[in-house]
Amino acid sequence: MVDLFTQIRWQDLLDISIIACGVYWIIHLIRGTRAVQMLIGLVVVSASYLASQILELYTLNWVLEHFLSSVLLVIVVLFQNDIRRALTEVGRGSLFGVRERVLYKQLSEELIKAAQFLAQRHIGALMVIEREVGLNEYVEGGVRIDGRVSQELLCSIFAPSSPMHDGAVVIQHGRLAAAGCFLPLTAEPNVRKNLGTRHRAAIGLTEETDAIVIVVSEEEGAISLVRDGRIVHNLAAETLLAMLQPLFTHVVAKA
Repeated sequence: MVDLFTQIRWQDLLDISIIACGVYWIIHLIRGTRAVQMLIGLVVVSASYLASQILELYTLNWVLEHFLSSVLLVIVVLFQNDIRRALTEVGRGSLFGVRERVLYKQLSEELIKAAQFLAQRHIGALMVIEREVGLNEYVEGGVRIDGRVSQELLCSIFAPSSPMHDGAVVIQHGRLAAAGCFLPLTAEPNVRKNLGTRHRAAIGLTEETDAIVIVVSEEEGAISLVRDGRIVHNLAAETLLAMLQPLFTHVVAKA
């Protein structure tokens, strides 16, 4: 055992650290997405292949061996969206946090301006901000946009004449990823009966993820913030900004 430790070079420790950081980053990237189930499926297939060798199940072993021989191609096909998103993050340099602080400051200002504009006109809206848990499964069900978040874009999406106004917009890494997304409704029986579908969808999503949701009520023209399944009603712009800033700071710290 002593000889083993004396043979370890500093390059070996650096090599292991880089691989560990890479694995952690990949897990962080795919957590909360469909890629997790796909990855579990690949692990099950690999374990079945090893079991077929041990138990001498030759036909099953032959099938799995030919399947796993093209596993790299399978991974690229299954995880193409996550790979694209990872490369985009690296290209934007968003992993280092400095740019993210400016980005989220501008994001909060645009969200608040859009919420105020829509609330004054009693136009309903549902704006979701991703944090640590991925929301790709909801993005995939909507209309891909991948645009800069702005008051004008948000207001045009939620305009009554827009075909996407009934769904939610999902914001990932400071950009508007998709619109017209449908969220899971809460199953909590104690939710107030007078809450509409938008509020119930916001509560349902935040019960399952750590996302932040801004809701604009069509009936009352009020702005609400939903987080962890809890809703805060009738927020003024200053109050909403004060509540968003520490939440966005947490996002940046984890980036």
